[in-house]
Amino acid sequence: MSGRARLALCAAAATLMASCALLPLVAEPTWLLQLVPLVAVQTGVGAAARRVPLGRPLTVAAQALVTLVMLTLVFARQHAIAGLVPGPDTFRYFAELLRQGADDVGRYAIPAPVTDGIKLMLIGGVLVIGLLVDTLAVTFRSAAPAGLPLLALYSVAAGLSDGGADWLWFLVAAGGYLMLLLAESRDRLAQWGRVFGGAPRAPGAPEAGAVAPVRTGRRIGAVALGVALMVPLALPAMHGGLLDAAGTGVGAGGGHGGTVSAVNPLVSLRDNLNTNDDRQVLSLRTDTNDISDLYLRIVSLDEFDGTTWTPAQRHIVGVPDRLPTPVGLGGDVKRGTVRTTVRAADWYAQNWLPMPYPPSGVKVGGRWRYEPVGMTLVGDRGQTTRGETYQVTSLDVQPTARQLAAAPEPPAALQSEYTKVPSSLPKVVERTAKEITAGADSHYEEAVKLQDWFAVTGGFQYDTSVKVGRGPGAIANFLKQKEGFCVHFSFTMAAMARTLGIPARVAVGFAPGTPQADGTIAVNQKDAHAWPELYFEGVGWTRFEPTPTRGTTPSYTQPDTPGSSLPEEALPSRGASSAPSAAASPSESCAGGLRRLEACDSPSAAAVPHHEDGGTDWWGWLLIGLGALAVLAVPLSPLLWRQRVRALRLGGHARTAEGAAAHTLAAWQELTDSAWDHGITPDESLTPRRAADRIVRLGRLDPAAGGAVHRVADAVEQVLYAPRPRPAAGAAEDVRRVVEGLRGAVGTGTRLRALFLPRSSVRVLWAVSARWSALRTRVAAARPTLRRPSRQQG
Repeated sequence: MSGRARLALCAAAATLMASCALLPLVAEPTWLLQLVPLVAVQTGVGAAARRVPLGRPLTVAAQALVTLVMLTLVFARQHAIAGLVPGPDTFRYFAELLRQGADDVGRYAIPAPVTDGIKLMLIGGVLVIGLLVDTLAVTFRSAAPAGLPLLALYSVAAGLSDGGADWLWFLVAAGGYLMLLLAESRDRLAQWGRVFGGAPRAPGAPEAGAVAPVRTGRRIGAVALGVALMVPLALPAMHGGLLDAAGTGVGAGGGHGGTVSAVNPLVSLRDNLNTNDDRQVLSLRTDTNDISDLYLRIVSLDEFDGTTWTPAQRHIVGVPDRLPTPVGLGGDVKRGTVRTTVRAADWYAQNWLPMPYPPSGVKVGGRWRYEPVGMTLVGDRGQTTRGETYQVTSLDVQPTARQLAAAPEPPAALQSEYTKVPSSLPKVVERTAKEITAGADSHYEEAVKLQDWFAVTGGFQYDTSVKVGRGPGAIANFLKQKEGFCVHFSFTMAAMARTLGIPARVAVGFAPGTPQADGTIAVNQKDAHAWPELYFEGVGWTRFEPTPTRGTTPSYTQPDTPGSSLPEEALPSRGASSAPSAAASPSESCAGGLRRLEACDSPSAAAVPHHEDGGTDWWGWLLIGLGALAVLAVPLSPLLWRQRVRALRLGGHARTAEGAAAHTLAAWQELTDSAWDHGITPDESLTPRRAADRIVRLGRLDPAAGGAVHRVADAVEQVLYAPRPRPAAGAAEDVRRVVEGLRGAVGTGTRLRALFLPRSSVRVLWAVSARWSALRTRVAAARPTLRRPSRQQG
C-alpha cells in the first residue's frame, strides 16, 4: 500500500470516528452504517484521481461530484435526471430537505428521530467534513490542519448533546486525529530516510524503516475502521422504549412536508423531572372553582409497538381562531367552558404547548402549528414554551356513567387504528384483561374494572425504583411484579383496553397543580404525569386514572357518586388541594418521563423530611474539570508546545563557546521552523546562506527582517565551518524580528494557522518515532541470539 493510500484510509477512518460523536443526538445508529460505504467511495475516488494523476483542484472536484451523485442516489433519486444525474429539481428537493431538517433539529428533543431531513444533514455533513479532511491531509499533504474540520464536527455534537458519555466520543475523535497525524509522520519518515528515521541500519540489514510504516499504517487503518463500525453497535442506550429502563422511546415517521413526527415528550422532560428542587414549570390562572380535573395535556401517544407508545406522524396546519369540536363529542353531553391563562417558566423549553383538554381556542404568540387529530399545538422552527404566556379556552366535558355505558360502536376506521396491538405483545396481557373484565356488559364497565384493578383491588404498589426490564416482556413483568409508576400503569391499561377492542391511547402532560396564596396554581416538575385515554362514541376521548395515589379519579367512573370528584384526604397526590398555600408546590404526581423510569416518590412533601442534596461529589467535579482541561488542551497543544520550544531555543545559554554555539544553532532551528509555520517548507539540502536567501524571497521580508535572517545564517556558518567560531550576539532578537516580519507578510488565515496549528509541530511525532525506533533497536540487540543447528554432516 502506497503512503498516500494509507494516509487516505486513515483520513476516512478519522472522519468516521469523529462522526460517532453524533450518535447520541438521534434515536437510531443505522445512518452511520449507511454512511460507511459512501465515505469509502469518496475516499476511493480521491485515491484513483491522485494515482492518474490529476491536479489537486481536479481531484477535489471529482470527489465533490461523486459525493453529490451519491447523495442524489440515496435521497433524491426520484428528482434526478435518469435517477442519477442531479438537476434543478434535485437541488430544490435538497433545499427543502435541509429546511425540514433544520426545523426538526429545533423541534425535537434529543435523541431525535432520524427523519429524512436530519439524515441528510448527518450524512451530507459528515461527507463534507470527510472531503475537507481528505483534501487537507492527503491531497495537500498537511494532516495538522485537517484536525479543524474534525474538531468542528465533534464540537457541534458536543454542543447539542446533554449526555454523560461525551468524554468517550472525545477520546474516539481525538484518537482518529492522532492516528491521522501518526500516519502522515510515518509516511514522511519513509520518504526522508534515516535523517529523520532514527538509528541507522546495520550494513546488510533489511529496510525495516520503510516496511514498518506500511505495516503499522495498515494495522492502524484496519483497527480504526473496525472501531468506527463496532463502537456504535456495542454501546448501550441505542435502543429501547419508554418501558425500558432507559426510557428512550421516540416517534416514528419521516416528517415530510406539513407533518410532525416527534420525539416522545417524556424523553424531553426526563432531565427536568427527577430533581431534588422540584422547580415550578407553569403558573396558571383559571376561572374554574374545581381544579381537580385541570390536567394539562401536552401530546397523545397513539402508536404501540409492544414496547413503546409514541406519537404518530400527523399533518400540522396553521392554528385556527376557533378549534373544532373534539371528534366523537355529542351534543347531549353536559359541558362547561373554562378559561385558563398559562405562564411558562423562563427555563422550561417544551416543543409542545401544555393545554387543558379539549381546547376550543388558543391565543399564543410565536410560531405554533396545530395538529388536528390530537388537538395539540407544536412549535415551528425552534419555537418553544420558554417564557411564553398564553390563554386557553377549553371544554369541561361532564359525561355520566349512563352515557358512557350506552356508547355505540366507534367508526370502523378509528376502531381499526386505535385497537392495534403487535403480535409480540405477550398473551398474558390479553388473558389478564379478559379475566379482570369478565361479566362486564359494556366497554365502559370493562374500562372501569381495569382502572379499579390497577388503582384499588389488584394489589399494585406505587414504586419509582422498580425495574421491569426491557422489550415486549416489560408489560408482562409489570403485571407479575405489580410495582411501578404512572408510565407502567397508563401504558399497560391502554394496551389491555386495546386487546378488549376499546380504542385507547396514552396522554402525557401534567396533573393538577397546587393553589397558591395569590390565586395562581403552581405546576411543578414532579406534577408531570401520564394517563390513558379511551374513546367512547358520543363522548370522545375520555381520561381514566389507573395509577394508585396519583392524579384524581374521574367522577364518571364512580357511578355511586356521579357528581363527586373530590380527592381523598389520605392520598395527597390524588388531587389538588382546594386551600391556597403560600409555600411552593409540594405536589408529587407521577413524573412521567422519567429518567430510568424513576421519579415520583414521596406521597407528601410536608410529611417527609427534606434532605438537601450535596450536589455532585468532589470527584465528579474533579473529573469534569479534568475533562474540560483535556478539551481545551488538545486543540491548544500545538500552540502551547511551540511557545515552550520557542522560549527554550531563544532563552539563556551557558557563557562558554559551546553554549554560544548551541544557542546559535537553536536560534537557526527556531527561525527555519517559524518560516515553516508560515508556509516556507525547510529544504535540508541548502546551505544556511542559500536557505536564508530562500526565506527572505518566499517570505517577502523587508530589508530589516531580511538582514536579521542573514545575520543568523552567518552565525550558523561560523559555528559549522569556522576553525574558531566568533560568538554572535543578538541572535534571539534577530529571530523575533524575522518572526514579526513573516507574520506581517501573510494573510490572517496563514497567521492563525501558524499560531494554532503550526506545521513544525510534526517534529513531536518525529521525535516520538525516533525514540520508539531506538527503543526497538536496543530491545532487539539485548535479545539473546539463538544459534541454528549446523546442517553439515560428518
